[in-house]
Order: sequence, then C-alpha cells, then structure tokens
Amino acid sequence: MSYNLLKGKKGIIFGALNELSIAWKVAERAVEEGAEIVLTNTAISLRMGDINTLAERCNAPVIAADATNVEELEALVDKAMEHFGGKIDFVLHSVGMSPNVRKNIPYQELNYDFLGKTLDISAISFHKVMQVLYRKNAVNDWGSIVALTYMAAQRTFVGYNDMADAKALLESIARSYGAIYGRDHKVRVNTISQSPTYTTAGKGISGMSGMLDFAEAMSPLGNADAEDCANYCITLFSDLTRKVTMQNLYHDGGFSSMGLSEAVYHSFLKGAE
Repeated sequence: MSYNLLKGKKGIIFGALNELSIAWKVAERAVEEGAEIVLTNTAISLRMGDINTLAERCNAPVIAADATNVEELEALVDKAMEHFGGKIDFVLHSVGMSPNVRKNIPYQELNYDFLGKTLDISAISFHKVMQVLYRKNAVNDWGSIVALTYMAAQRTFVGYNDMADAKALLESIARSYGAIYGRDHKVRVNTISQSPTYTTAGKGISGMSGMLDFAEAMSPLGNADAEDCANYCITLFSDLTRKVTMQNLYHDGGFSSMGLSEAVYHSFLKGAE
C-alpha cells in the first residue's frame, strides 16, 4: 500500500545487490511512495549482482561508485543532480564488508590491514558520502540521510568480529555529522539498528542462523525483516520525521530492551533437564 510519503522527492540508494538486500527493498518502497531514485554500488558489485533488474523495475539509472573513493562519490553526486535536475532529498547508506569476517579470522587475531579496510568500507565511507554531499550543498533543506547499523555496536555478539567496531564508528559519525548538517542545512542524519537480517552480507557472518533464531526468540514482536526495515526507512525519508536527527533508532522487534524472554528462559530450562 502506498501513502505517497515521498511524492516529489529524489534520493540516492547505496548498496542494492540482489533481492536479499535491504537497500533493494528500500529502493522498491521509495518508488512506490512516489520518489525518484538513483542506484549505486561498486563496479564489481554491479557486475556480480542483479541491480539492473531493480533499475528497470524502478525506472532508475545505475551509477557505479566506490563509497570509499571521494572522486567517484563526487562524480556520483554530480551525475545524480544532473539526472534529477536539482538537489537530493534523501540518501541510504547500506554499505558494509569485513575481510576479517570473510576469511574467518577471529577477533583476537585481527589482520590490521583488513581492519583498516573494514572501517573504511563500513564506516568511514559514511563520512565521505556526507562530506561530498555537504561540500556540494547537494541535499535540500530538511533532507534525510540514513545508514544501517547493528546492535553489536553496543553489545558483544559472537562472530560479528570487527564489524562491531565499524558499526560503533558509523554511529558516532552519524551523531557528529548530524550536528553540523542539522545546524547548517536542517538535514537529518540517523542510523537504524536493524534486527539480524538474512542478506548476502549477513550470510558471511559466522553463526548467522543461530543469531536469527536467538533474536527471534528474544524479541516480543519477532525479528524485523528487510521489508520491515524498508518501511521504517521510508518514514525517516519522509516529512513526518523532520525533527528526528542524530539518533540510533532500534528496529528490532523489542530485542534491544529485553534481558531474558520467556521463550529463551524455557529453552534453557529444557537444556538443563
């Protein structure tokens, strides 16, 4: 169902790869709500994924850009503004990758070169995106910038590894840049702390299936899936949330407020029998 929440708005969506991607769902919902969008990902991701299918479905151009490369980001923003004939209203940063996770290197044995790449791709890229947008004055006043994060920034989760450090940095960047962007252009900057979600990136995390099952059992409303997250993103892009900024917003079915659920408690009792 469409509510026309984004009628007339224009946005850039980073990170759509295939139908498992949260960014893919956000792109679909944004267009359903009346927005025009530009899709972007790295050149190699564009070759590996199915983004052209999404682009056709959303009537959106695809512009290759490495979110860690400032020159490519500058070209992306210039081309997007040329395509739209003006400024942008919203941006989704759905970018993250850890070579340490991919190579199953445990946290206590981190490869520091890989750690640098994790932080650059998964967090510092968010700063770079906003720096380019800010310098070009590319976002309309009262625009909205959203990045996706995870609760491992606050609590330790086995298997999440150095991505937890990256998410903590990502959330800090959102607060720091949010203060500046809000002051100067009334642009909102927020992060969404999403339930564990079965995406292409999520599949690479050790024990992901167990994390999903545990979170489902702990959350009063159950896990939020990619489509749920897309709906939440739409509200943050809309004018209904104009005074929400610098927030890390939990979208996890209540997981973040739980200590022990009845379901998990009884599962431990069974295991102790």
